[in-house]
Amino acid sequence: MTDKNTYVPPKVWQWDRDSGGKFASTNRPIAGATHDKDLPIGNHPHQLYSLGTPNGVKVTVMFEELLALGYQDAEYDAWLVDIGSGEQFGSGFVSINPNSKIPALLDHSTPEPTRVFESGAILLYLSEKFGAFVPSGGADRAECLSWLFWQMGSAAFLGGGFGHFYAYAPEKYEYPINRYAMEVKRQLDVLDKTLATREFLSGSDYTIADMATHPWYGMLVSGSLYSAQEFLDVAQYKNVIRWAESIQDRPAVQRGLRVNRVWGEEKRQLRDRHDASDLD
Repeated sequence: MTDKNTYVPPKVWQWDRDSGGKFASTNRPIAGATHDKDLPIGNHPHQLYSLGTPNGVKVTVMFEELLALGYQDAEYDAWLVDIGSGEQFGSGFVSINPNSKIPALLDHSTPEPTRVFESGAILLYLSEKFGAFVPSGGADRAECLSWLFWQMGSAAFLGGGFGHFYAYAPEKYEYPINRYAMEVKRQLDVLDKTLATREFLSGSDYTIADMATHPWYGMLVSGSLYSAQEFLDVAQYKNVIRWAESIQDRPAVQRGLRVNRVWGEEKRQLRDRHDASDLD
């Protein structure tokens, strides 16, 4: 790195509104609502406010899997939140998620509506509510939750770290890309070694640990995330690829991946979801 590119941190950091590249208009160092906007409410018990990003599709896949098992009380409305235009900073959304990140869920089946935010928390909430996709106790439950929280902690390295500097940053720098590529490959190796001895992350059963991890690492190795499969040489992680393909073959996963998606092939898009027939 030359002297020209060396950054010297100031004594006190100041927010530069014009920096940040693609996300300059949506990221800010303060919390709270920027404008008044009520959230729409549909006819189903569960109102999901989200976007078809890796974190968002964790929850739509979970709902579709529950419905596939016959849990009709898991019906839901999924409303798209346009984070590019700052809809996550509307007063209605902030009242559900003070952190202003998608996804956010409002469960109207409880005496008073229950808010749940953070994708991992929503998965665990729904699994406990319906008694599905998480072991009931003992070592199996501990293993499942360990992998769930592993993913929640690792996403910052894959999404906020590697994804940002490799795909979205306005300028490319060797050090951060190398730093995060190394960590992502280490995490892929963790998964690959684990999946060499088991079908799914926590054992022989498909759980919320898989639902949480697949949209990030499964989509990465399948080429649907950051177009970085060659750069990261993902072909060597054969057990991760096998696991990802088995999950992507699930009809409920295919449906969930479409919800709140407004980019890519038209047949894979569904802006809002209010009925199962919307996915026909």
